[in-house]
Amino acid sequence: MRLHLSVALICATVSLFASARAEDPYRFFTWNVTYGDIFPLGVRQTGILINGQFPGPDIHSVTNDNLIINVFNSLDEPFLISWNGVQNRRNSYEDGVYGTTCPIPPGKNFTYILQVKDQIGSFYYFPSLGFHKAAGGFGGIRILSRPRIPVPFPDPAGDYTVLVGDWYKSNHTDLRAQLDGGNMLPFPDGILINGRGPGGASFNVEQGKTYRLRISNVGLQNSLNFRIQNHRLMLVEVEGTHTLQTTYSSIDLHVGQSMSVLFTADQPAKDYYIVVSSRFTTPVLTSTATLRYSNSAGPVSGPPPGGPTIEIDWSLNQARSIRKNLTASGPRPNPQGSYHYGLINTTRTIILANSAGQVNGKQRYGVNSVSFVPADTPLKLADYFKIDGVYRIGSISDKPTGGGIYLDTSVMNTDYRAFIEIVFQNDEDIIQSWHLNGYNFFLVGMDGGQWTPASRDGYNLRDAVSRCTTQVYPKSWTAVYVALDNVGMWNLRSENWARQYLGQQFYLRVFTTSTSLRDEYPIPKNALLCGRASGRRTRPI
Repeated sequence: MRLHLSVALICATVSLFASARAEDPYRFFTWNVTYGDIFPLGVRQTGILINGQFPGPDIHSVTNDNLIINVFNSLDEPFLISWNGVQNRRNSYEDGVYGTTCPIPPGKNFTYILQVKDQIGSFYYFPSLGFHKAAGGFGGIRILSRPRIPVPFPDPAGDYTVLVGDWYKSNHTDLRAQLDGGNMLPFPDGILINGRGPGGASFNVEQGKTYRLRISNVGLQNSLNFRIQNHRLMLVEVEGTHTLQTTYSSIDLHVGQSMSVLFTADQPAKDYYIVVSSRFTTPVLTSTATLRYSNSAGPVSGPPPGGPTIEIDWSLNQARSIRKNLTASGPRPNPQGSYHYGLINTTRTIILANSAGQVNGKQRYGVNSVSFVPADTPLKLADYFKIDGVYRIGSISDKPTGGGIYLDTSVMNTDYRAFIEIVFQNDEDIIQSWHLNGYNFFLVGMDGGQWTPASRDGYNLRDAVSRCTTQVYPKSWTAVYVALDNVGMWNLRSENWARQYLGQQFYLRVFTTSTSLRDEYPIPKNALLCGRASGRRTRPI
């Protein structure tokens, strides 16, 4: 009965959307989220499965598709899914983080209504609450170009999702308890490739053909290096941007990042190692999968090929070599280079410094000295219902304060349609990775030391890659330009998941007084209401 009622409500909701966007196709998904036993590193642990799968099922879509995803929470605790890289344009209510969306209670369901508007590329989804990400619940998202939009390379013979990430043998509840107790996590136990430990995953190819790998680092903290024995990797896409087609022997993916590479099965027919290893760590974690030719003459042999380990300059130079393909089409037929971001004057500079410290004897992490604590009500709902006291605008400075860490529900106000500069300053001796929901930004510069206004002299104002996740090397800075064209409440966070969980995040409120649907959609009719928004009404059917 519950499933039939849910389907009826979905159909009613979708019919309303279809009248407004009849030209855009709809894809329907029903997911049941459960616990289940998994053995990725050889020991039994509790994983989070979607429809019995670990990792979860891929989402295949095309630019502008509407995705109707009905999620049943069969766990014993609240649950949310967020969509890493999907911009949810004009609709941060569907973003699936606690600042925008009420959690799905145990035994209940919620239907996300997303549109992958004006997007292409490779992304992933993940569970955003309660350190669930350490138990699974993640999967790949691919957004294909529409049939008449040219793609700057021939169709590959195969297209694989490759989810890599560091992993703990401990259950997520034990890891969460360590963090809640004010402690840091130990070093991870291993690396998974598509949910399997060393030697567990395999990819089949035919000799002479070219394949696409959509690789995402869905791990918890470590940058990773990806390589294939005796094969070269051609980078073609990063988080929705077609790149210059540069060839590498191996490539770094920092935590939270996604990219696509092409490779050709042009070696003698046998099995080859696919290797993923940790960067900037001691010891170095390594895992392998198998690239298997259809006419293979034998198994993998010899040791897996080595890769870079602690070399920062190697990684920095590679990052700088990743550029936008200016002549290729993106989600629309016009060239990606037709938007001249380097000719636009910025109206504001925001400098964000990460830091670590203790509050009340417990480990915390902060941005500009503020360590984020969730409010009792999602911030976006507090805005919509005009509920006072949930958060304060100006609760975080747009420059480092130099003070000690303190707790607050940090929200930074920004103006709709402003064009701003964000500088990430990392004065710590470990690499950082930052993600901004709802947006891609132009990665205009990165270097060692302290950022100063003179650093702008070295910015790339012509063909900087546009992406949503960027690394900041130790004792270094990274600068991005952002066109604030997406109204909403957007999470800006560390992708080091323990740091995010313990406060290294805040919300960027992109605000306008306009109530036009051209600027922002109204609250979804099926929105869950919680905290001080409980008992209120969304809007009439």
